[in-house]
Amino acid sequence: MKSVSLARKIFLNKNISLIQLPLIIGMGSFISANYSNSYKDTKIYSNNEKPKYKKQFNKEELRQKLTPLQYEVTQEKGTERPWTGLYLDEKNSGTFKCVVCDQDIFSSKTKFESGSGWPSFYDAISSDRVNLIEDRSYGMRRIEVVCSSCGSHLGHVFNDGPKPTGLRYCINSASLEFKPENKN
Repeated sequence: MKSVSLARKIFLNKNISLIQLPLIIGMGSFISANYSNSYKDTKIYSNNEKPKYKKQFNKEELRQKLTPLQYEVTQEKGTERPWTGLYLDEKNSGTFKCVVCDQDIFSSKTKFESGSGWPSFYDAISSDRVNLIEDRSYGMRRIEVVCSSCGSHLGHVFNDGPKPTGLRYCINSASLEFKPENKN
Protein backbone atom coordinates (compact mmCIF):
# COMPACT_ATOMS: atom_id res chain seq x y z
CA MET A 1 0.00 0.00 0.00
CA LYS A 2 2.90 2.37 0.72
CA SER A 3 4.20 1.96 -2.84
CA VAL A 4 0.82 2.94 -4.28
CA SER A 5 0.72 5.96 -1.99
CA LEU A 6 4.23 6.98 -3.02
CA ALA A 7 3.38 6.44 -6.69
CA ARG A 8 0.29 8.64 -6.25
CA LYS A 9 2.45 11.46 -4.93
CA ILE A 10 4.91 11.10 -7.80
CA PHE A 11 2.26 11.09 -10.53
CA LEU A 12 0.14 13.82 -9.01
CA ASN A 13 3.21 16.03 -9.38
CA LYS A 14 2.14 18.69 -11.87
CA ASN A 15 5.66 18.72 -13.39
CA ILE A 16 5.01 15.41 -15.16
CA SER A 17 3.26 16.03 -18.46
CA LEU A 18 0.49 13.89 -19.89
CA ILE A 19 2.81 13.05 -22.77
CA GLN A 20 5.36 11.59 -20.33
CA LEU A 21 2.80 9.43 -18.49
CA PRO A 22 2.36 6.74 -21.15
CA LEU A 23 6.13 6.50 -21.42
CA ILE A 24 6.58 6.08 -17.67
CA ILE A 25 3.62 3.75 -17.04
CA GLY A 26 3.90 1.86 -20.30
CA MET A 27 7.47 0.66 -19.93
CA GLY A 28 6.56 -2.23 -17.63
CA SER A 29 3.60 -3.11 -19.80
CA PHE A 30 5.76 -2.86 -22.93
CA ILE A 31 8.04 -5.56 -21.57
CA SER A 32 5.14 -7.88 -20.78
CA ALA A 33 2.95 -7.11 -23.80
CA ASN A 34 3.34 -10.01 -26.16
CA TYR A 35 0.73 -10.82 -28.73
CA SER A 36 0.07 -14.42 -27.96
CA ASN A 37 -3.47 -15.73 -27.85
CA SER A 38 -3.92 -14.33 -24.33
CA TYR A 39 -6.64 -11.96 -25.57
CA LYS A 40 -8.99 -14.92 -25.81
CA ASP A 41 -10.18 -15.20 -29.37
CA THR A 42 -10.82 -11.48 -29.81
CA LYS A 43 -9.64 -10.03 -33.10
CA ILE A 44 -6.96 -7.40 -32.75
CA TYR A 45 -7.35 -4.81 -35.49
CA SER A 46 -4.23 -3.30 -37.02
CA ASN A 47 -3.71 0.47 -37.09
CA ASN A 48 -4.79 0.44 -40.76
CA GLU A 49 -8.10 -1.35 -40.19
CA LYS A 50 -11.19 0.62 -39.27
CA PRO A 51 -13.92 -1.36 -37.50
CA LYS A 52 -17.51 -0.39 -38.31
CA TYR A 53 -19.45 1.28 -35.51
CA LYS A 54 -23.24 1.20 -35.10
CA LYS A 55 -23.45 4.60 -33.43
CA GLN A 56 -21.83 7.75 -34.77
CA PHE A 57 -21.90 11.17 -33.18
CA ASN A 58 -21.31 14.69 -34.41
CA LYS A 59 -18.14 16.17 -32.85
CA GLU A 60 -19.92 19.39 -31.84
CA GLU A 61 -22.71 17.39 -30.22
CA LEU A 62 -20.11 15.48 -28.21
CA ARG A 63 -18.29 18.65 -27.15
CA GLN A 64 -21.57 19.84 -25.61
CA LYS A 65 -22.44 16.48 -24.02
CA LEU A 66 -19.03 15.62 -22.54
CA THR A 67 -16.67 17.40 -20.17
CA PRO A 68 -13.41 18.60 -21.76
CA LEU A 69 -11.54 15.66 -20.18
CA GLN A 70 -14.14 13.11 -21.33
CA TYR A 71 -13.91 14.50 -24.86
CA GLU A 72 -10.09 14.46 -24.86
CA VAL A 73 -9.97 10.87 -23.59
CA THR A 74 -12.75 9.34 -25.70
CA GLN A 75 -12.33 11.27 -28.96
CA GLU A 76 -8.65 12.22 -28.99
CA LYS A 77 -7.22 9.11 -27.28
CA GLY A 78 -6.10 11.10 -24.26
CA THR A 79 -5.20 9.78 -20.82
CA GLU A 80 -6.33 11.10 -17.47
CA ARG A 81 -3.67 11.50 -14.78
CA PRO A 82 -3.21 8.34 -12.72
CA TRP A 83 -4.90 8.16 -9.31
CA THR A 84 -7.27 11.02 -10.19
CA GLY A 85 -10.10 9.11 -11.88
CA LEU A 86 -13.59 9.16 -10.41
CA TYR A 87 -13.97 5.36 -10.50
CA LEU A 88 -10.51 4.28 -9.36
CA ASP A 89 -11.76 3.48 -5.84
CA GLU A 90 -15.35 2.60 -6.79
CA LYS A 91 -16.33 -0.48 -4.73
CA ASN A 92 -20.11 -0.61 -5.25
CA SER A 93 -21.79 -3.29 -7.34
CA GLY A 94 -22.95 -2.20 -10.75
CA THR A 95 -22.10 -1.69 -14.40
CA PHE A 96 -19.56 0.58 -16.06
CA LYS A 97 -20.95 2.03 -19.30
CA CYS A 98 -19.41 3.94 -22.20
CA VAL A 99 -19.84 7.64 -21.36
CA VAL A 100 -20.50 8.44 -25.04
CA CYS A 101 -23.09 5.85 -26.16
CA ASP A 102 -24.24 4.24 -22.88
CA GLN A 103 -23.25 0.67 -23.88
CA ASP A 104 -22.53 -1.64 -20.92
CA ILE A 105 -18.79 -2.44 -21.01
CA PHE A 106 -17.56 -3.75 -17.63
CA SER A 107 -19.10 -5.27 -14.51
CA SER A 108 -17.93 -4.31 -11.03
CA LYS A 109 -17.48 -8.08 -10.47
CA THR A 110 -14.37 -8.03 -12.69
CA LYS A 111 -12.84 -4.83 -11.25
CA PHE A 112 -9.63 -5.23 -9.26
CA GLU A 113 -6.90 -3.10 -7.69
CA SER A 114 -3.92 -3.22 -10.04
CA GLY A 115 -1.83 -0.45 -8.49
CA SER A 116 -1.61 1.21 -11.91
CA GLY A 117 -3.57 4.34 -10.97
CA TRP A 118 -6.49 3.63 -13.31
CA PRO A 119 -9.58 1.46 -12.86
CA SER A 120 -8.69 -2.08 -13.90
CA PHE A 121 -10.87 -5.00 -14.96
CA TYR A 122 -9.90 -8.56 -15.86
CA ASP A 123 -12.69 -8.95 -18.42
CA ALA A 124 -15.35 -7.06 -20.35
CA ILE A 125 -19.01 -8.00 -19.89
CA SER A 126 -18.76 -9.73 -23.27
CA SER A 127 -15.99 -9.78 -25.87
CA ASP A 128 -18.34 -8.10 -28.35
CA ARG A 129 -18.54 -4.96 -26.14
CA VAL A 130 -14.99 -3.83 -26.97
CA ASN A 131 -12.75 -3.72 -30.01
CA LEU A 132 -9.02 -4.20 -29.61
CA ILE A 133 -6.72 -2.17 -31.87
CA GLU A 134 -2.95 -2.35 -32.14
CA ASP A 135 -1.44 0.88 -30.82
CA ARG A 136 2.18 1.77 -31.63
CA SER A 137 2.11 5.35 -30.32
CA TYR A 138 4.85 6.76 -28.08
CA GLY A 139 7.32 4.14 -29.31
CA MET A 140 5.42 1.36 -27.52
CA ARG A 141 3.44 -1.61 -28.70
CA ARG A 142 0.13 -1.82 -26.84
CA ILE A 143 -3.46 -2.88 -27.42
CA GLU A 144 -6.00 -0.04 -27.37
CA VAL A 145 -9.52 -0.77 -26.06
CA VAL A 146 -12.42 1.04 -27.73
CA CYS A 147 -16.18 0.78 -27.36
CA SER A 148 -17.50 -1.59 -30.03
CA SER A 149 -20.67 0.46 -30.43
CA CYS A 150 -19.26 3.96 -31.01
CA GLY A 151 -15.46 3.59 -31.24
CA SER A 152 -14.69 5.78 -28.23
CA HIS A 153 -11.24 5.29 -26.71
CA LEU A 154 -11.46 3.61 -23.30
CA GLY A 155 -7.87 2.69 -22.45
CA HIS A 156 -5.53 -0.26 -23.07
CA VAL A 157 -5.42 -3.96 -22.24
CA PHE A 158 -2.33 -5.83 -21.06
CA ASN A 159 -1.68 -9.52 -20.43
CA ASP A 160 -0.47 -9.09 -16.85
CA GLY A 161 -3.83 -9.35 -15.06
CA PRO A 162 -5.22 -11.86 -12.57
CA LYS A 163 -6.92 -15.19 -13.24
CA PRO A 164 -9.15 -16.31 -14.80
CA THR A 165 -8.27 -14.26 -17.92
CA GLY A 166 -4.76 -13.00 -17.18
CA LEU A 167 -5.83 -9.66 -18.69
CA ARG A 168 -5.74 -6.14 -17.23
CA TYR A 169 -8.06 -3.69 -18.94
CA CYS A 170 -6.55 -0.37 -17.81
CA ILE A 171 -9.40 2.07 -18.38
CA ASN A 172 -9.81 5.84 -18.01
CA SER A 173 -12.58 6.81 -15.58
CA ALA A 174 -13.36 9.70 -17.93
CA SER A 175 -14.51 7.21 -20.58
CA LEU A 176 -16.97 5.51 -18.24
CA GLU A 177 -20.20 6.14 -16.43
CA PHE A 178 -21.09 3.95 -13.44
CA LYS A 179 -24.61 2.63 -12.96
CA PRO A 180 -25.08 1.16 -9.46
CA GLU A 181 -26.84 -2.17 -9.17
CA ASN A 182 -30.54 -1.80 -8.41
CA LYS A 183 -31.04 -3.41 -4.97
CA ASN A 184 -34.81 -3.98 -5.11
